[in-house]
Amino acid sequence: MDDIPITISIRKIIFENFNDDDLRFNNDQIFEILKQNKIIESSLTIDDMEIYFKELCDSEILRNIAQNFTTQWFKLFESLNKVQCVSCKEDSYLISSENKICQNTSCGSSL
Repeated sequence: MDDIPITISIRKIIFENFNDDDLRFNNDQIFEILKQNKIIESSLTIDDMEIYFKELCDSEILRNIAQNFTTQWFKLFESLNKVQCVSCKEDSYLISSENKICQNTSCGSSL
């Protein structure tokens, strides 16, 4: 598994697959991509992922539009933008209202 925080991996998946504020998608779809790409431990369950989706909702990136047991449906408040850090060359996936700070935890430079 990479040392990349799960929320950054989720942001990247959203950017690459669901980056349209009219599109609805769910946590199961993202969870499957995380598992297929071996980004998360195989022992994790969808319930283990809830904190990461909550963090993205609290950051006003995602809005929860429906829920059915463990499946949560989301829409973006606005599309994500990919910004490459000039210091570490890592990509960050941000909405326009977020602080333009590199999401690489070992960098943290202004973007």
